[in-house]
Amino acid sequence: MNSLAILLVLVAAVAADKIPDFVVPGQCPAVDESKLWTEQKPNHANYAGVWYQFALTNNPYQLIDKCVRNDYSFDGSQFDITSTGVTADGSLLKRNGKVYPNPLGEPHLTVDYENSWAAPYVILDTDYTNFACLYSCHSYNFGYYSDFAFIFTRSPSLADKFVKRCEAAFKSINVDTSRFIKTVQGTSCNYDVQKTL
Repeated sequence: MNSLAILLVLVAAVAADKIPDFVVPGQCPAVDESKLWTEQKPNHANYAGVWYQFALTNNPYQLIDKCVRNDYSFDGSQFDITSTGVTADGSLLKRNGKVYPNPLGEPHLTVDYENSWAAPYVILDTDYTNFACLYSCHSYNFGYYSDFAFIFTRSPSLADKFVKRCEAAFKSINVDTSRFIKTVQGTSCNYDVQKTL
């Protein structure tokens, strides 16, 4: 879905006096995307592999509720993603997506899943081997914005020192870390079954 379609949805929502709860007054925080892009672009190949979702902020577009496993494969220019896990009603679900350089030349990646719209994908911090702190923010007309944040890990658990790294990264751009909801992972998840989806 492109920005015009998003704007039309928001205009319709405003006309009906129903702004979605994830669209709030204000603007996206200032992020030094150029610095992050310069540091990270040469290391994109190191970002490939399996990432588990450790935590996220409220996100109606994340249809997988628990046991979220993301497999990133890198072809030298973009990532193909296969995300698997369990929905809120207990069903197994697989979603496919892509992460690629922003087509307008902005210094960040873009994430684009099936049945959703393309959105900014900013890696605020990562060591490539343990954790990644991801942020996406989109500004709308009339002084509103929506943002979503994730903490990814290379295994179903994450050491506290890496959680604190992500918390620091989000706090540095004034994202309230109390918004994060921990994702159920670990022994209750059957990752081998997910791989066969």
